[in-house]
Amino acid sequence: FSGARPELVDLLLAMLNADVFAPIPGQGSVGASGDLAPLAHLALGLIGEGTLLKGEREAPAADLFREIGAAPVVLAPKEGITLINGTQCHTAIALIAVVKARALWRTAHAAGAMSLEALLGTPVAFDERIHEARGHAGQETSAALLRDLLAGSELRESHRHGDPRVQDPYCLRCMPQVHGPVLDALAWIEAAVTRELNAATDNPLVFENGETLSGGNFHGLTIAMALDFLAIIMTHMATISERRIDRLVNPDLNQGLPPFLSPDAGVNSGFMMAQVTAAALASECKVLSHPASVDTIPTDGNKEDVVPMAMGAAWKARRVLGNLESILAIELMCGAQGIDFRAPLAPGKGVRTAHKRVRAIVPRLVEDRVLSDDIRALSDAVADRRFADIGK
Repeated sequence: FSGARPELVDLLLAMLNADVFAPIPGQGSVGASGDLAPLAHLALGLIGEGTLLKGEREAPAADLFREIGAAPVVLAPKEGITLINGTQCHTAIALIAVVKARALWRTAHAAGAMSLEALLGTPVAFDERIHEARGHAGQETSAALLRDLLAGSELRESHRHGDPRVQDPYCLRCMPQVHGPVLDALAWIEAAVTRELNAATDNPLVFENGETLSGGNFHGLTIAMALDFLAIIMTHMATISERRIDRLVNPDLNQGLPPFLSPDAGVNSGFMMAQVTAAALASECKVLSHPASVDTIPTDGNKEDVVPMAMGAAWKARRVLGNLESILAIELMCGAQGIDFRAPLAPGKGVRTAHKRVRAIVPRLVEDRVLSDDIRALSDAVADRRFADIGK
């Protein structure tokens, strides 16, 4: 459809195989008529102009092509517009974001289950019958994962009888009702991104009979909306996680754990500032959840008068995902500290695994220390999906 020669694809593949990439700016696109300015930086390298990246090294494109045994392309008719007139830039970001979001979805269950155990919560709200009665697939999947993470818990048995509490707060009890819709939304987002990855978003399009038709497949609203939706659903994960963190550190709510999870509260502030950090990040996520795709501003002499701001949506979604990584890291850190205080009673099998992995990265907090390094180390582990494989 794009009317380009296979040589362009071959050169792109040669660059990828040699770990050579174009430095592409994340700003400068309104997401319609394609990601023109960002993709122009890709095209610039292909013709031997500008610079390219190989690992951490940036060098003139012509020099790197010689190094990898390739040659810049000389563009034929239509190929210039082919390279820059499409939705590839924000769609690529969306693809990576979806993969990260799915891993964070599972990590949030490990963190949430650990918080529930530390707070002496009940898994009754995750009973399969409750979720079958509502019939949402994501909710049922979420509840099943939580049941598996909490299976075999001695902590649960310690308060099965004689507990005066009737039910847990929403941030614990309603995890499937919050995490579940996120999974359902991710399925829609992933389907949209998958279709776009395989779509012809060039303009004009060239058909088999040689006819060339001008249209608007470069308009990025589909993925812009998907990225806005992604920011919204990940913000829900962030806010419910932050509420669990607050319960863990709050002596009025944490079921007998020390204030701010410090063994010597008053002399030490424990995880007080960690919760403040989580609150700040969650609040930022809420601001970033305002959709970029509802904005528009005319460009190109008012010919391109309705645009979706897809790259703005992409930037926001990436920022929200990064914030969520840090929030979940803080919850894992606080949850593990709470589990330590409940010893010798053991949590469920999945929570035991998560706790062990946290402790392999950061030690128990005995007295105040700089927590930023701990948060960063756990955030990196969350980003590396070290907690995403726990549970069925």
